[in-house]
Amino acid sequence: MPQPNTRPRRTGHPGYTETLPRQPESAALARRLARTALTTWDLSHLTDDAALVISELVANAVQHAQRDSIRVTVERAASDTVRVSVTDFSGTLPEPRTPTANDENGRGLTLIAALATNWGTDERRWGKVVWAELEGRG
Repeated sequence: MPQPNTRPRRTGHPGYTETLPRQPESAALARRLARTALTTWDLSHLTDDAALVISELVANAVQHAQRDSIRVTVERAASDTVRVSVTDFSGTLPEPRTPTANDENGRGLTLIAALATNWGTDERRWGKVVWAELEGRG
């Protein structure tokens, strides 16, 4: 599996971003990107939650997006706050569901809401950015 080509941003608050294929295997690359960023920022205590959240965001984009690629971003929004996001080219907004005990899918947004301090969707004319913020606990 290819390694993500991580690049820090030159302007604004610190962040790492990568364009990945819209494939299930990209979740592993997104987790690696998050781990790299969190380790660099000395926020390793957020790694497990960030890995779960970014995996769910990627899984939703893989299932619902329309083009062959997605964009994964990990940003340090504040000294103890990390924002992970996935950008795709679908205008369909995510909707939390209440799955039945027999459903195999539909729990991702509930998991994100439980782990994140905040999450949401920013609409774009060409698609959307679904994001979640995680805060360090002292």
